[in-house]
Amino acid sequence: MVSPVITGYYRYTDIFFEWHQALPEADRSPLRASLAQDAFIHPDHPLHKEGIDGAELFLGTLQNFETRLLFSSAQVEYLRYWLHAMGLTKNLISLPYSDCLLTESSLRHVSPVTFKTKDDLKGALKQIEKNNKRLKGADPMLKTRREIFERVRTLWVEKVGVWCALDFEAWDRDHTMLTEFGWSFVRWIDGQQVEEQGHLIVKEYRHYTNTFVQNNREHFSFGDSELVNRSAFRTRIQNLVADLQKDGPLFLIFHDNNQDIKYLKSPTVNADLPNLSFLLPDAKPDSGVFVLDTSDLFAALEGEGGHNRRSLERVCRHLQIPTSFLHNAGNDAHYTLLAIKEMASGDPLDMQREKRWPNRTGNTSHPAAPQTGAGVKVKFEPWEEDSDYSDMEGVGPVINKTKPEEQVAA
Repeated sequence: MVSPVITGYYRYTDIFFEWHQALPEADRSPLRASLAQDAFIHPDHPLHKEGIDGAELFLGTLQNFETRLLFSSAQVEYLRYWLHAMGLTKNLISLPYSDCLLTESSLRHVSPVTFKTKDDLKGALKQIEKNNKRLKGADPMLKTRREIFERVRTLWVEKVGVWCALDFEAWDRDHTMLTEFGWSFVRWIDGQQVEEQGHLIVKEYRHYTNTFVQNNREHFSFGDSELVNRSAFRTRIQNLVADLQKDGPLFLIFHDNNQDIKYLKSPTVNADLPNLSFLLPDAKPDSGVFVLDTSDLFAALEGEGGHNRRSLERVCRHLQIPTSFLHNAGNDAHYTLLAIKEMASGDPLDMQREKRWPNRTGNTSHPAAPQTGAGVKVKFEPWEEDSDYSDMEGVGPVINKTKPEEQVAA
């Protein structure tokens, strides 16, 4: 009877520091040389993957939410066969002992990560250790958001389905009167991104003026707005949602989704979404409609575990995405898509955060102090939080500088 082949992942530290010590003396040097960081990141290394600029490893999240840098069992198997085939070892070297193998049940999530230089690899190892200490006792909501962030990254890399950002605007004196709808989506055809965006204005409400929220319905920045009556407004949205579900899974993207999903399900729109799910699948799906929220993803990136949600304007500012004429439904949908692309196409969460905002987490006021439980919340400066910030802040009377779009949610 043939035993089943068990695949999984090995901790980088087990492979790099421990594996060679369990081998005969003659086999230790070849293995250590092949795992040396200078050699590992070289394009001629046997584990170099075609089309990857750098060395590929994996970042895994354990069941306790700690992260580890990993080799796949396939990489370990190939390396031992390569060493033998090249005559560098007399026999096939033994695999690491089975207790080292992390199987699927041991991990919440695994995503690939690439290192271009030895310093990148060494820096990541140090950062992972710091983050694991800082996340001790972290809010469960933050842990969940971090897991969702990595799942989104993995699905984006897979180039699966259609990713569509949606936004509605309503008259701020009566939210049952939907005045605008905007969409912006990306799909992949033959591996190439294809994008589309649009903006609808309801003819009957065109001249309704908001009191608390900016009126920017005439300032769509990414094409021509379409003026439609209420009946056509409803039909166009229903057809769009139905058509996008024909190409595999549909990821509907919102910024703070609560109100927009209510609009989609309201009698005014009545979009057909029988399989709408707020839970992302563990593996690449073939179908289904899944809700993604850029406010949650950014909260994971900045290390926010509470119920505070950044406005779209502030998320884009921190991600260095220029914006104009917010509270136009077409523009907001487009900026929401840009925000998720910026986060999903980047490095794994902790590496991405550190590149964007170096040394801004943990006990930054006392870096020599113990970091266990210090958290991973980014400490933003006042001028990063508010584009109207002045060097004169704090001098004279306090002025409420809250922007109109942050006083009332869209």
